[in-house]
Amino acid sequence: MSLAARPQPPASASPVGVFDSGVGGLSVLGALRAELPRERFVYFADTAHAPYGERGDAYVTEHSRRVVDTLVREHGIKALVVACNTATTAAIHVMRAENPELPIVGLEPAIKPAVAGSATGHVSVLATRGTLASAKYAALRHTFPHPERIRSVPCDGLVAAIERLDELAIDQLCAHYMALAGPFGGDAGETDTVVLGCTHYPLLQDRLRRHAPSAVRFLDSGVPVALQTRRLLAAAGLLQERARPLDDAWVALRSSGDAAVLQSAAARWLGLRPSDLLPDRPQASTA
Repeated sequence: MSLAARPQPPASASPVGVFDSGVGGLSVLGALRAELPRERFVYFADTAHAPYGERGDAYVTEHSRRVVDTLVREHGIKALVVACNTATTAAIHVMRAENPELPIVGLEPAIKPAVAGSATGHVSVLATRGTLASAKYAALRHTFPHPERIRSVPCDGLVAAIERLDELAIDQLCAHYMALAGPFGGDAGETDTVVLGCTHYPLLQDRLRRHAPSAVRFLDSGVPVALQTRRLLAAAGLLQERARPLDDAWVALRSSGDAAVLQSAAARWLGLRPSDLLPDRPQASTA
């Protein structure tokens, strides 16, 4: 059973909930806003309990359940996007079991399109240690004929550096992990595709590209997740397409930690201005 009873069933005017352990899911929020420009969104960053990618499944599940409860109970969301690979692998089955009426979209690293489009058959996956150590990731990797050609690169410390906007650490870690992801190229045995398996990493795509030939492809899950969210909303009769003017499609930012950090990140990574945001209200917490 969910942590709290759901309020009245949501209508098409209700917001879509999006959550991550920090600011990384803003990359998914950007894709959602591009695909669904008339929808309202509530983004929750569980920064007080981050990073999820370096925690165990029980810890991630507990805090994911609390975030979902807050979004359902306080915001009456009509759908949920779990914009966190770690939370998806550790807890999405629990979220779906406890909220069977709620359309829930999770993430997984974009390995399938990476392998399908690779000329060399060698791809590298940059992700958190939690994602790469999960049974779900192992099962996904072994659905392909040559799993040994999928190089897994755990990027310890990169999420934390992004969260604290540590420019020097970000540059150093990008160089280090891209070196581990290579060698790059179009010849046999070389990697020609990089999968960004954490929602934080697309925010750094330009920096990561500096360490690979221009022909190397970078893939993430933002657009596929946005398309799947559209499909689920349409199937449930909850899609907001023409009933609201574009300037009424707001974003609310919520954080279990420092709200100013999230607001600064939203301005930096998505260009969100104060006029794009829901007026201030008390910050939700999962503490």
